[in-house]
Amino acid sequence: MAAAQRPIEMYYWPTPNGWKISIMLEECGLPYVVRPLNIAAGEQFTQEFLAISPNNRMPAIVEHDGPGGKPISVFESGAILVYLAETFGAFLPTEPAARAECLSWLFWQVGSGPMLGGGFGHFYAYAPVKIEYAIDRFAMEVKRQLDVLDRRLGESRYVAGDDYTIAYMAIWPWYGAVVTNQAYNAAEFLSADEYRNVRRWTDEIAARPAVQRGRMVNRVMGDPASQLHERHDASDFETRTQDKLVAADA
Repeated sequence: MAAAQRPIEMYYWPTPNGWKISIMLEECGLPYVVRPLNIAAGEQFTQEFLAISPNNRMPAIVEHDGPGGKPISVFESGAILVYLAETFGAFLPTEPAARAECLSWLFWQVGSGPMLGGGFGHFYAYAPVKIEYAIDRFAMEVKRQLDVLDRRLGESRYVAGDDYTIAYMAIWPWYGAVVTNQAYNAAEFLSADEYRNVRRWTDEIAARPAVQRGRMVNRVMGDPASQLHERHDASDFETRTQDKLVAADA
C-alpha cells in the first residue's frame, strides 16, 4: 500500500457517514488530522467548508499531496472511499469482476442510505409530528434492505465475496448500528433479531481494531473508554481516551 506524505485532513462529525472515512483511514494506517464539523451548529454551511464540499455535507477530505503533488479535496463518502482505495491500493479488488461486485455493494449503500437515515430515522426518531404513513413506508423499505443484506450474507462471509473491502466500511456503520439498537432505538420495531446473518456479520466487523478506533474519533457519548474527543495522533487512542483523562485529573 502506498504511503501518504503529509496528513490527510478529514472534515468530520461522528455519524455513520463520518465513520465510513475514519474507519477507512484507520484500516489503512494513514496519517490524518480531524477537522471537527459540528453539523448541529451548522458549521457545514461556512464558506470555508463549501469550498471543499460544495454540497455542504460531511465527510470531506483534503489530501495535500494529491495527484501530481497538488492538493485535492474530495467530498461524498462513497467517492472518498474509492479515492482512498485507489490512491493507496487498499480494500478495493483489482480483478474486474470482484471490483464490480465491490462497487455494486458500495453504491447499493449510497443509494439505500437516505431511505434509512433521512427517511426512516427522521420520521421514527426525530420528526416533531409522528406521521404513521411515513414511518410505515420507510420501515418497510428498511426491512426490505435488511432482508437483501441478510440473504446475501447467508451466501457469503462478507457482502461482496470473502475479502474485506470498502463496501463493508460503507454498509456497516448504518446497518450494524440499526440491528444492534445503536441507531434510532428501533431494533425491536424493525424486528432486527430476524436478520441473523446481518447480526453475525455486524459482530464480526465490530471486532476489528481499526473499526473500533474509527468509531471512537471525536465521540462524546457512551462508555468513556470509547470516547476520544480529540484525535491528533494515532497514539491518542492509547493515552487520551476520556476515561484516562478523567483518571489523570482525579
